[in-house]
Amino acid sequence: MYKIKLHKYIIPLGICLAVVSCTPAIAPLTASKPVPESFDKSTDTTNISATPWRTYFKDQNLVNLIDVALKNNQELMITLQEIEIAKNEIRVKKGLLLPSVGIGAGAGVEKVGKYTSQGAGDASAEITSGLIVPEVLQDYKLAAYAHWEVDIWKKLRNSKKAAVSRYLSTVEGKNFVITNLIAEVADSYYELRALDSQLDIVRQNITLQSNALEIVKIQKEAARATELAVQKFQAEVMASKSMEFDILQNIKETENKINFLLGRYPQEIARDKSNFLSLLPSAVNSGIPSQLLSNRPDIKQAELELAAAKLDVKVARAEFYPSLDISAAIGLNAFKPSYLFTLPESIMYSLAGDIAGPLINRNAIKAEYSSANARQLQALYNYERTILNAYLEVSNQLSKITNIGKSYDLKSQQVAALNRSIDVSNDLFKSARVDYFEVLMTQRDALESNLELIETKKEQLNAVVHVYRDLGGGWK
Repeated sequence: MYKIKLHKYIIPLGICLAVVSCTPAIAPLTASKPVPESFDKSTDTTNISATPWRTYFKDQNLVNLIDVALKNNQELMITLQEIEIAKNEIRVKKGLLLPSVGIGAGAGVEKVGKYTSQGAGDASAEITSGLIVPEVLQDYKLAAYAHWEVDIWKKLRNSKKAAVSRYLSTVEGKNFVITNLIAEVADSYYELRALDSQLDIVRQNITLQSNALEIVKIQKEAARATELAVQKFQAEVMASKSMEFDILQNIKETENKINFLLGRYPQEIARDKSNFLSLLPSAVNSGIPSQLLSNRPDIKQAELELAAAKLDVKVARAEFYPSLDISAAIGLNAFKPSYLFTLPESIMYSLAGDIAGPLINRNAIKAEYSSANARQLQALYNYERTILNAYLEVSNQLSKITNIGKSYDLKSQQVAALNRSIDVSNDLFKSARVDYFEVLMTQRDALESNLELIETKKEQLNAVVHVYRDLGGGWK
């Protein structure tokens, strides 16, 4: 009976067991906190994030600008290249799972000492009858080589899975860039329209103040007003004209900001320059917070990064285990070119398997494993922070929409009252029933309230854009 000699395997097996037994366990991750069940106690699952951006935005000029931005924006183009880099990383990791095969050719020359075992052997060896091995020995080789690391512990497969998760993470990163890009273009567009409206108000006010200035000059000539009143009205006209140029500069900078987002050099932005205050914000349906997990690209990106970090820990842990490498070669080998293709004498081949694992001085591996664990915890905290930030952003915008709506209604009433007071103050001033100071203050208050009303309208429109972005709308 054939007997297996177990003692040949006791030492290697014992070493492997010792290595595996000393491998640290993977630290468990605590479950993240669940998101609240609703926004402001609403259980309606209707969510505006499902609405395509072409449908959500009603202004065709804005739709055209967003369309150009999605084609030309450089930041988005950079993100697309990051996706390509991540895709190539998957190919790298996939290639490591397969044997590497190559073809090589070589030539060399060697002379060994005569008083060595090889030299003495060569001197007494005959290649054929009467032909001894040359003292100066050449070496020619033509062979195919192969090497394969057997993925016993799934180290390479987990590394490939981590690369896939990071590739998908870059795709979600691209979607997140799209949502922010759409929102930024919309914000800048509404800011530009608000500036146009403010410019009209300031120019109307300049006309009004100039007319009042002419009245004061006439009254001065009739000794019903003083030079002080003339200078006060003159200064007010100059201040409004200065404000006009400030707004013109802001318009230019906002146009260039939009052009930058669209990836083009300065040009005028097509838009409707009238009826800004008549714009109505879109209706908002926020759905429920759990929908953020599937709608927000940054949350899905953080989740995929966490999955990749978990796999990295498994890869780092596998470094403690022994690895199995298989090497093979087959080809032709001879000391003279004419013998190289003399078959089967010139044929050479080899096959070897090596198993080795770290046993002593594993500090570098331990450090990398600890770093992988730390990066995993970082990814977990980042995931939780991203969810928390998303919820708070939506909550803030929903509250802002409600409060700005109420504020806008009150400011509208204030503006209407002040606009009426301008006519009243002018009539009273002409009949000398109020002094110039009251007229100036009334005009100034009316101007400020009109500008504030436009600013509030802009914030109202921007809040609706932001809640659409924060709910994860735009990238689908």
